[in-house]
Amino acid sequence: MRVALFGGSGFLGRGIATRLVARGHRPLVVSRSDPQLPSVDFAAWDGRTLGPWIESLGDVTHVVHLAGKRVDCRPTEANLAELIRSREETVRLAGAAFEQIGATPDVWVQLSSLARYGDVPDGTVNEDTRLPLDGVPQHVEVCRRWEAAYRDVTATVPRRVLLRPGIAIGGPDDPATAQLIRLVRLGLGGTVGAGDQWVSWIAADDLFAVLLRSLDDGSMQGIYNVSAPTPVTNRQLMAAYRRALGRRFGLPSPAWITRIGARLLGSDPNLILTGRAAVPTRLLDEGFAFATPDIDDAIRAAVAEAGIVRA
Repeated sequence: MRVALFGGSGFLGRGIATRLVARGHRPLVVSRSDPQLPSVDFAAWDGRTLGPWIESLGDVTHVVHLAGKRVDCRPTEANLAELIRSREETVRLAGAAFEQIGATPDVWVQLSSLARYGDVPDGTVNEDTRLPLDGVPQHVEVCRRWEAAYRDVTATVPRRVLLRPGIAIGGPDDPATAQLIRLVRLGLGGTVGAGDQWVSWIAADDLFAVLLRSLDDGSMQGIYNVSAPTPVTNRQLMAAYRRALGRRFGLPSPAWITRIGARLLGSDPNLILTGRAAVPTRLLDEGFAFATPDIDDAIRAAVAEAGIVRA
């Protein structure tokens, strides 16, 4: 198995590459920056144009496409355009590269996001849930364009897997936990907004297990929600972080303060003020066993991996 990880120099790409190497594979990272991992090949691209990097794809059998600008940015028109471009254009670019060299991978695993379902205050969503036509554009429209490009590019790929993951928790490079640890330690780890907005999450090790299974298992095909079968509310999430850090209290952040704070920090308040309770119906039906279905277990492990000593 020769795996190309497009956009593979970040948190997810490094985690997958490390696990593939441990299994005896030599993955190829196609990215702007070299992750500098042992036994991992690197091809530099700009994410916009074909170039010498396409020559490294000749023996690739499996693709994992992870490329895209981080969604944690101000919801401006310019950022929205770049969120779309960095996903849609890089998917089409990867497809054009294989077409240029006259090759077709056996498997294409594409990451999207549970944000494709929009903001769902009530009820649960699974792979059969009707998709909204509109919603918060930096979530719904970005994912719609992203997934449309994937469908176009992979039309001739024998096996195609589209993963919609929740928030990953765990690992030494986990950006979500790092940010929430800072807030809790500053005494700001209380409920955000109303606190009843849903958070669909997954332990990082479970996410990597699903990613590896999608490469290995020839029966996996189509769309999968990739989140723990136990979504929580924001109130429950923040309480779990406080417990893990030994903090009994955290100042709440009303919605209006969250919006102001997010603007000052260059973030998007809708990332935390909206949500959906996703159920990984297909994974459960196909027998995937989540190693960490409990939010407290996941957060305790993530805090320990971050090297934080409980107060």
